[in-house]
Amino acid sequence: MPAASSPPRRPRSGNRRDESARLAVLHAADDLLAEHGFGALTIEAIARRAGVAKQTIYRWWPSKVEILLDTLIEDSGKSLPVPTEQPTAESIRGYLHDFARFLTGDAAGKVLLALIAEAQHDPGTAESFRERYLGPRRDKEREMLSRGIDAGEVSPKLGPDATMDALLGPIVYCALTGASIPEGLVDTLVEDLLLPRVGRN
Repeated sequence: MPAASSPPRRPRSGNRRDESARLAVLHAADDLLAEHGFGALTIEAIARRAGVAKQTIYRWWPSKVEILLDTLIEDSGKSLPVPTEQPTAESIRGYLHDFARFLTGDAAGKVLLALIAEAQHDPGTAESFRERYLGPRRDKEREMLSRGIDAGEVSPKLGPDATMDALLGPIVYCALTGASIPEGLVDTLVEDLLLPRVGRN
């Protein structure tokens, strides 16, 4: 009987990480990305800001992308968890509002946007991003939506994945292009894509 699937492993090597040094590296990467952008972010700069040796970082992470992914996974798990209680239309609406705030007001949201942008022209980043972050999060979002459908809380005309793409896509597009997220966008998306339309074709 095959073993239960486990979360994707973080690329790592060398000795067990010192927790304070690990957190210093993640925070340094987060801060430097916000200050200077992805292109100017280097392992050398992260090492200087974190107060650790560059060789130490390379022993723990193969690239700055993997550092940022660790930052994103850790921070989004705390500030943008996918609801695990029995979903309602309102809890899904709340998750979407939280997602919009995450992208526009949270440092980890900037990391997410930077990785989305980098994944467009770097296949290695795209693969790691899908495997370590997008895939596991989409599994949770799909489960949230499917349980809402089973409970009769929502009634989308599209399948779970297409529905989540249609809900999240406009929010991500606004954030990626630097546009403000229109007031009422999330509520309109929920009304049009999730809620039953009684008496309408």
